[in-house]
Amino acid sequence: MDLQSGERVIYQGHPSWRAILGFYLKGALVGAVAGVVAALIESVGLGILIFAIVVAVTILAGFVKRVATVYTITDRRLNIKRGIIARKVQETRLQRVQNVNYDQSVFQRVMQIGDVDFDTAAGDDYNFVFAGVSQPEQVVEQVDRATHVV
Repeated sequence: MDLQSGERVIYQGHPSWRAILGFYLKGALVGAVAGVVAALIESVGLGILIFAIVVAVTILAGFVKRVATVYTITDRRLNIKRGIIARKVQETRLQRVQNVNYDQSVFQRVMQIGDVDFDTAAGDDYNFVFAGVSQPEQVVEQVDRATHVV
């Protein structure tokens, strides 16, 4: 993110690794099923190889997805940047933020992660969410401090 003159970063982060544990577990389950099927059809060695490949691809995909998403809060703007090759950027001025809420499911509370939802003047059609951030209540506090400075 290119900072404007005098602008400072208040928060910058990625979705927490704990936010993609479900993705990793699903990948391991798919790998296990594929490995068992391959072992029953061909050989145990092939089953283990297929399991290892599926798990490795799952771990790599989850890591890339996590690292390729960057959440930034400055004293002027909110920014979400997604992608490595293809890029999607969402940005809004801090003055447009009307409400900041965070949601945590039971699993998310246990994992100390949550989704921070920013209601902006753009309305309900504009979904601006920091998904799967660690300690979401601290992110809300930082935005609250930044909006009171503006």
